[in-house]
Amino acid sequence: MRAGSYEIKLVKRISLTNLRALMLSVIAGVVALFAFGFVFVAAGIDPFMAYQKIFSFSFFNDFGLPLTINRFIFLLLCTYAFIIPFRAGLWNIGMPGQLYAGSLAAFGVLHVLDIGKSTTSHMSPLIIWGLMLAAAAVAAAATGAIAGFLKGKYDINEIVVTMMLNYMAYWLVSYMIKEGGPFMNPGGRGESFELPSSLHAPLIWGSPYTLLIALALGLMLFHMFAKTKLGYEIRAYGQNPAAASYAGISRFRIPLLVFILGGAIAGLAGYHYFGAVPGVYKIARNYGFFGDLAFYGIICGLISRGNPLASIPVAFLFGGLSVGGRYVQGELGMSFGLDYALLGVLMITLVAFQFFYQYQIVTTRIRKETSDVGILH
Repeated sequence: MRAGSYEIKLVKRISLTNLRALMLSVIAGVVALFAFGFVFVAAGIDPFMAYQKIFSFSFFNDFGLPLTINRFIFLLLCTYAFIIPFRAGLWNIGMPGQLYAGSLAAFGVLHVLDIGKSTTSHMSPLIIWGLMLAAAAVAAAATGAIAGFLKGKYDINEIVVTMMLNYMAYWLVSYMIKEGGPFMNPGGRGESFELPSSLHAPLIWGSPYTLLIALALGLMLFHMFAKTKLGYEIRAYGQNPAAASYAGISRFRIPLLVFILGGAIAGLAGYHYFGAVPGVYKIARNYGFFGDLAFYGIICGLISRGNPLASIPVAFLFGGLSVGGRYVQGELGMSFGLDYALLGVLMITLVAFQFFYQYQIVTTRIRKETSDVGILH
C-alpha cells in the first residue's frame, strides 16, 4: 500500500525478542484502556478519575491489594494449567472442572478424617494441609488424565473432552453440597461445610502461603521448558508431533503427561480459592464466576506466549483489574458487569495484538527514478 511517497507493507517476523513482545503488550494495554474509557464517558464519568480509583484500590489499598493477590494466585495457577499442554500444541479448556475436582478431594480429606464439620482436630494442621494439597493435585490430575489419555490413544479432540468434563464436575459438586449431600453446609446453604478455624491457611506477608507455591511453580516450569529433556520433548511435540514421533518421542506419553501436570496445578488453584483465601474456606456453587475466571488463564497464557515467568505480571494485572472493576462498579453506581466488560476489552485487544507478534509494519520511502532520454535526429 502506498501513502504519498512511502510504501507500507506487512512483513513476517523472523524472530521476536522478549523485550519487543513486552512493548507490544504494553501498547495493547494502553489501547484497551483508552477504548474502554469511552464507556465511562458515555456514563458521564471522567475516565481518568475512574481509572485512578481502579488502580489505587487494586494495587495500593490495604483492603483491595490482598483481594488482588488472592485473585492473582488463582489466575496464575490456572495459567500454568493451560500453558503446560499449550506448549505441547494442546488446549486445556478444562481448568474449571479440574479445579472443582481438586476442591472436592481437598475437602474430602476432612470428610474422611471426620473433622469436616467439627471445629477442632487432634491431627497437626501441617499434616492436614499437606494431605489437602496432595488430594487436590491427584484428583485434578486424574481428571486431566482422561483428556490426555483419549488424545494420546485415540486422537480425540481434547477441547471437546475437557469441556464435557467441566459440566460433569459441576454436577458432581452440586450433588456433594446439596441438601442431604456428604459435604452439605450445616446451615442448609447451597455451599459446602466450612473449614474449621484451626485449619485456616497460614498467611505470609498477609497472603495465603499458596502465593509461594505459585511463584515457585513458575520458576520450576521455566526451568523445565528451558533446561530439561522433558521440556524439550514437550516443545518438540508442540512444534511437530509427527517429526517428534519420528525422533522417538511418544505421541501417547506427552499428551497424557501434560494434561496430568496441568490438571494437578488446576487442582491447586481450586484448593487455593476454596481452602486458603481468607473469608471463603468453603466450596461455593458459583460455577459461572469461577468458571469464567479460570478461562482468563487461557488469555494470560496466550499473552505471555506460554512463558511461565512472563505470565506472572500478566496474571497480576488481570487480577487487579477484575477486583478494581468490581469496586468501581459499586463506587460509581455503574451497571453490573463492568469488571467483565473491562477484562473483555483488554482480552480482545491483547489477543488482537498477537498479530504483531507474527508480522511487523514496514515503511519504505519510494525513490523517484529519473533517466535521460536521447533524441534521434
